Amino acid sequence: MIELRDIVWRRESRTILQGVDLTVKEGERWVLLGRNGCGKSTLLEMLTGYLFPTSGTVDVLGHRYGRVDVREVRKQIGNIGPSLIEKLVGRDPVWEIIVGGINAYLRIYEEIPDEVKARAREELDRVGLGSRFDQPFGTLSQGERKKVLLARTMMADPKLLIMDEPCAGLDLFEREKFLDSLETLSRRVQGILYVTHHIEEIVPLFTHVALMAEGRIIAAGPKREVLTRELLQGAYDVPVDVRWVNDRPWITVEKGD
Repeated sequence: MIELRDIVWRRESRTILQGVDLTVKEGERWVLLGRNGCGKSTLLEMLTGYLFPTSGTVDVLGHRYGRVDVREVRKQIGNIGPSLIEKLVGRDPVWEIIVGGINAYLRIYEEIPDEVKARAREELDRVGLGSRFDQPFGTLSQGERKKVLLARTMMADPKLLIMDEPCAGLDLFEREKFLDSLETLSRRVQGILYVTHHIEEIVPLFTHVALMAEGRIIAAGPKREVLTRELLQGAYDVPVDVRWVNDRPWITVEKGD
């Protein structure tokens, strides 16, 4: 589903990504983990075709970027990033926001068939917000807006779901509700790549982790092989301990005497 080979990206005199390799196979649910500024979001921009590497190759869903119309590939990718909410119009009803996901429209200007509205209601019900169907998008809480974006994304039946820190700004309650909704919807996509720097968001649905530091992937594989004290300390430069509860990792910082 994703094949990155020797990705390098330079901006002016600074090297942001340095020889990144990553393979995501069908059925795998990956988390991209690392400190702020390590290159996670830059890598996502390349996977969605908004940035192109200085060198290296990017293959997504069997298509080599640079040889294909990336706009066509994007139609098969569900993308939830921090800038999308800012672009949506708060006074628009929730159902219009969701319907716009079919063609990645920010606003709806044409008559919408009843069957499409019914599909939007089904998607909204799946994330537990059916009662918000006609409510203005801007009146929702941050957590509710993130779940509406999930419903919007699923309108296009994507093969691959890419999310850039979707739980940023959410309190504990809203975060857990969002992750519950994501677990339900994850069964409908072939692959997931989820970016975060919070280890506690790695719920059981995720199978693999890629750990980034200073523009490189320093470890990648099944999550229990990557989320070790030694590898996490190397990535974060902080002494930590990791414990697992119900297949979910929790981290504590070890303080010296």
